[in-house]
Amino acid sequence: MRSRVTMVLAVAAVVLGSALLVPTAYARLSGGDGGGSSGGSGGADVAAPAPSPPPPPTLAAGPVSVDFDGDFFSWALMDRKSGNVSGAKNMTSTSSTESMIKAWIVSDYLRRLGDKKPSAGELKLASDAIRKSDDGAADKIYFATGGSYRIDPSGAPNPVIQRAIKTCGLTDTKRGNVKKYEGYWSFTRMSPRDAVRLGDCIADGKAAGPKWTKWVLDEMSKVSGSVSDQHETYGGGKWGIVDGLPASIKAQGPVSIKNGWTRLGYDGNWHVNCLAVTDKWSLAVMMRYPAGRSLSYGAKTCASVATQLVTPQPGAALKVPQQPAGKL
Repeated sequence: MRSRVTMVLAVAAVVLGSALLVPTAYARLSGGDGGGSSGGSGGADVAAPAPSPPPPPTLAAGPVSVDFDGDFFSWALMDRKSGNVSGAKNMTSTSSTESMIKAWIVSDYLRRLGDKKPSAGELKLASDAIRKSDDGAADKIYFATGGSYRIDPSGAPNPVIQRAIKTCGLTDTKRGNVKKYEGYWSFTRMSPRDAVRLGDCIADGKAAGPKWTKWVLDEMSKVSGSVSDQHETYGGGKWGIVDGLPASIKAQGPVSIKNGWTRLGYDGNWHVNCLAVTDKWSLAVMMRYPAGRSLSYGAKTCASVATQLVTPQPGAALKVPQQPAGKL
């Protein structure tokens, strides 16, 4: 009888002890006091840190694929922070600058004024040469700074273009190679590599100097007119690279541009160039294609290059790094 009582008491003690142990262990696993607090002595879950926001979109080196039908196509991109230039394999090959060079002509003119203040008329000429791509205005500024249509027997470019080569560190730029037009500013031969150097030279202040750089970049950001707004000696030039940029890049600050375009009879081609520069990058696209195509063809090609270089690409999945599991 006593042994049975003893056994019953022993079993009861085990059951009672188990009932007390279970909630205690549960409390430890859930935070130490059973109330879900994260500060218990048994160890707390570690909250995963919030992922860092992605960097703002920009243009960066990458592959470009263009279904191009023409004699020449090339492009180059400069990272203005590092100075690195990437682009097409033929980015050192040259084509005529056309009106793209007007950004330099105006910058060179303003820098060389020194402390002299230009008249309202002179400043309007400079503005028209950029905003409206006015050939007559560019000619007057070009001649005022030593430019000439005369051909130097030595084969050297005229003084205005020589200063661009020296000031901006251009290595591929040469005077025109078409008889009769060799001395014309529009026939200056430049590579996409040199074109992005020129854009950087304008943006960093070497071209126009500290007094006029902001003015030149502002004028370039206010270029007006579409591809359909064309006249004999001036035309709309707000198209190309700027059309290929997403709003998220345009919202970061002004995009300064200067395009160049002419349908030339001597080779039966459009010569189309696009230049754009911001505080982060400088991009140039240059091409020659049959005159039977429209100016819009060149404008869309420039836009396509810009769009393909946007990093990260719109809609790209954001990769969030895995965080270590919290400790118990």
